[in-house]
Amino acid sequence: MTKIIKSISKDKIVKDAVEKFQGMRILRQDPFQCLISFIVSSNSNIPKIKFCLENITKKFGKKVLWEGLEFYLFPKPQKLAKASLADIKSCGVGYRDSFIIQAAKMIASKEIDFQNLKKMNYYTAKEEICKIPGVGNKVADCVMLFSLDKLESVPLDRWIIRILSKYYNDKFEIKTKTITPKQYDTLHQKIIEHFGPYAGYSQQFLFKSEREKNQKSWVLNP
Repeated sequence: MTKIIKSISKDKIVKDAVEKFQGMRILRQDPFQCLISFIVSSNSNIPKIKFCLENITKKFGKKVLWEGLEFYLFPKPQKLAKASLADIKSCGVGYRDSFIIQAAKMIASKEIDFQNLKKMNYYTAKEEICKIPGVGNKVADCVMLFSLDKLESVPLDRWIIRILSKYYNDKFEIKTKTITPKQYDTLHQKIIEHFGPYAGYSQQFLFKSEREKNQKSWVLNP
């Protein structure tokens, strides 16, 4: 971790964030659960995402008991691959129902193999994962950062773009609130050039710092 912190601490902004939030880490999540979670998250909000994922888990996951409490494990891709559109839609996922089933089928059939993705470089892995319906630049970067050990992944959403515009506009020349796929790739490359191969960590520290400065209200209000 010391190596990562040293690498990303390129300026006072990140150094201050790192010092204030020492000990913050990036979770290594189960890749399939991570993938479905971020497909569900597109154009949604946290309460809705939580609601949908809980429904999916209870409807398709295995029930387990631990110390007298009841829990549900996230379903395997083979289970969701066999689900009907109606059953998936009943979980409240809306238009994402077909994306979830198609993603599950691609993972279950090994058309997309997470172990192989881990071995690929960032760009090749991203190209592969973007073949999954419902997966664009941001979702791909989220899945790679939080479950596939691609620490150069930097998910760029409107919140991160706001932060970069506020503190680094002269360096990254961000002129729009939303970005095209080509602009996304260009901006990501500039971020890597500035923060280095662990740029995903810099994104996490910047997001946490700005969120706390604004007492989390800015995440709730566009």
